[in-house]
Amino acid sequence: MQSYEERLTAPRSWWVIAALTGVACALMLLPVGTLPMLAGLIGGAALAAVAVSTYGSARIRVVGGALIAGDAKIPAAALGEARALDADEALAWRTHKADARAFMLLRSYIRTAVRVEITDPGDPTPYAYLSTRDPERLVAALTAARA
Repeated sequence: MQSYEERLTAPRSWWVIAALTGVACALMLLPVGTLPMLAGLIGGAALAAVAVSTYGSARIRVVGGALIAGDAKIPAAALGEARALDADEALAWRTHKADARAFMLLRSYIRTAVRVEITDPGDPTPYAYLSTRDPERLVAALTAARA
């Protein structure tokens, strides 16, 4: 069985923004004094870095006959057809084609995705939308897990 693992890390530009958040906090505290300014720099940058790291820690895995995407664990027996979506199709399934009942592990900074049908009759979720940088490889892993 083919396994798959991907971490949906945040882009580098977000880390620059986290550092600039620390600078902004330092500038706000500059009139109060040097020590509060340094505390604002370190504290603001650290809090922003934690936020970026947490948001970018989502994982997609296909292991042990199951799809694990974020907090969801879906057995391969409950999965239907998996389809790789290019940037335009992914945008359409994120917006006007989206179903409110769908499971979405969505990261807007990743342009491609995979749409996986959920075939479990007891589950009202029609499909899972998974942002991924390598949709073909994820589809191959899901197809292997279902077989």
